[in-house]
Amino acid sequence: MTIKTRGTQRPPRDSRRYAVGAALGLLVVGAALGFGELTAGLARATSPVVTVGDALVDNSPPFLMEWAISLFGTADKAVLITGVVVVLVLAGAVLGVVALSRPVVGYVGLTLFTAVGLAAVILRRADDMGAASAVVVGGVAGAVTLWLLLRTARPALATEERHGTPQAPADTEGATSSEPGPDRGPGRRGFVLTATGVLAATGAAGALGRFLPSVTGGAGAQGALTLPAPASPLPALPSGVDLGVPGMVPFSTPNKDFYRIDTALTIPRLDSTRWTLRVHGLVDRPFEIDMDELLSRELVEADITLACVSNQVGGDLISNTRWLGFPLADLLREAGVQSGADQILSTSDDGWTCGTPTEVVMDGRDALLAVGMGGEPLPHVNGYPARMVVPGLYGFVSATKWVTDIKLTRFADEEAYWAQRGWGVRAPIKTMSRIDVPAPLGRVEAGETVLAGVAWAQHRGIDAVEVRVDDGDWWEAELAEVPGIDTWVQWVAETSVEPGAHSVEVRATDSTGFTQPSERVDPIPDGATGWHRIRFTAD
Repeated sequence: MTIKTRGTQRPPRDSRRYAVGAALGLLVVGAALGFGELTAGLARATSPVVTVGDALVDNSPPFLMEWAISLFGTADKAVLITGVVVVLVLAGAVLGVVALSRPVVGYVGLTLFTAVGLAAVILRRADDMGAASAVVVGGVAGAVTLWLLLRTARPALATEERHGTPQAPADTEGATSSEPGPDRGPGRRGFVLTATGVLAATGAAGALGRFLPSVTGGAGAQGALTLPAPASPLPALPSGVDLGVPGMVPFSTPNKDFYRIDTALTIPRLDSTRWTLRVHGLVDRPFEIDMDELLSRELVEADITLACVSNQVGGDLISNTRWLGFPLADLLREAGVQSGADQILSTSDDGWTCGTPTEVVMDGRDALLAVGMGGEPLPHVNGYPARMVVPGLYGFVSATKWVTDIKLTRFADEEAYWAQRGWGVRAPIKTMSRIDVPAPLGRVEAGETVLAGVAWAQHRGIDAVEVRVDDGDWWEAELAEVPGIDTWVQWVAETSVEPGAHSVEVRATDSTGFTQPSERVDPIPDGATGWHRIRFTAD
């Protein structure tokens, strides 16, 4: 008699192996990352993922980094970290599947990943033993997890493949009997219990590793730092610095909105009570200064606009605020700069270096070792507890955040981070202007229309801004007031437009009589040029 059955069919063997192997691989990767994170937290070191990401940033071609900044903006670091994790997850899933049949391949793969992590430490953080320990512990944790999971996964799969999976009672035509299969429950339960334990331990380790820096690394120190009053407070900003045009950026940028571009994949969270700055190199009197001593000095205020060299024409990588700090020139005079020391090579806590022309800092401008912005201590993302601020230069040659070391040297002898990658070494900020109103591709009412935006030429100042609509004649816009030549300035103009599509262009002229050129030049190596042009529609 032929028996016809319906109901649950046994899944293909390969599908089960792929699913179990992928789960095994993901758990192994999770264990490696979780326990690596825990070790980094205990050692107050950099986590393995960030170490690898830092090495990728340091060794990526400049054009690739510029592309990432232009495409993702301030989210470029999150995208990179996500990419590293995705690669690890995919590779782990593949290795897990292969390791079910060939365990040695899984162990070899883990060894290779550990070697890559150690190579990243050597490239980026050779003196950080904590970072190296985190990589090694992560690799060992992954290997132990692989061994534990293979002990239960392989026997369970072998039993499944010999006897098949339990099936639901079959519908039959006629009488039929069935022998019960062997009990495969313990093998499955063993794998599930082991996997659950690994998942719980991994999650706990990773969470603890992320939490530890907040209680051991000074994360709460920002609120504990009390800024002294400046020795000579600046007057309040002129009432006319903000034109009050809806849609235009404010003259003073709130701290939470201040742009951030740097190479740090995770924000250094320094303890101000442990912070010191070393001043050395080609100086007569090298010294170190801590935060208590710095705050005991006569601090000054300065209104300064900072801009990133990666800012495209019309871009928003620029912000303005009132800073509080100690004059860098006074700090260098205290050290006694020797003849020929034409470069100030400053180093961030995360190892990034910046080369600033010595004569620029010493020429009388408001170059600061800043500790406050917007009336508050520096936010961690903006360089807490201390950073450099030098008006008139793009940030990559002037604005070191989390600064811990200043070395007087020569451009001919040492190259800073971006100079090694072919970028400019002096990079004065170029005269530039931007249209904020109307918004690009925006819609306005036909008739009287307001055009507005900002212009900047730090440490030269803006003398005039001109606009034109639909490639017509240029006419001069009205400028807002400014507190000095080191900030941007708002501008506004009015015109009348007919219904339909229109374009508007803007150009600025600085106090030297130089008018920004129309030719479009890419930001790298020393700043973009070109007229900002937008299109809008009048209804």
